[in-house]
Amino acid sequence: MSRDDARRGGVRAGAAGFTLIEIMVALAVFSLAALALIRLEGQVIRSTGAVAATLLAQTVARNVAIEAVTDAQPPTRGRATGVESNGGRDWTWTREVQPVGDAGVMRIDVSVADRGGAVLGRMTMVRAATANAAVAR
Repeated sequence: MSRDDARRGGVRAGAAGFTLIEIMVALAVFSLAALALIRLEGQVIRSTGAVAATLLAQTVARNVAIEAVTDAQPPTRGRATGVESNGGRDWTWTREVQPVGDAGVMRIDVSVADRGGAVLGRMTMVRAATANAAVAR
């Protein structure tokens, strides 16, 4: 820069700094990245809710299945349904009991659905088909 330019406050061509177009491009790239992060945050929040609901449904399924396995009398064969509250929500459960071959064993399948009917939890357990067999073990 010459002395005359320095006195007048002028800037030479090629001096360091950003042009308006460079700043606008940088802002556009930053905006796209920020929008992507905001969308990702929304997806994470939705996924967290789904995981929490699935965990509660699995807990209900486990409770119903363990109750059927540990009860003194074996559950009746066939299908049974009920509603259980857990985590401030009502869950509809379905329990199916079927014999497994001739071994004197019962298969207990439990599925748990939310209010909308979407099955979120499942559990399968086995137990002796008679109360005497359970006590003999």
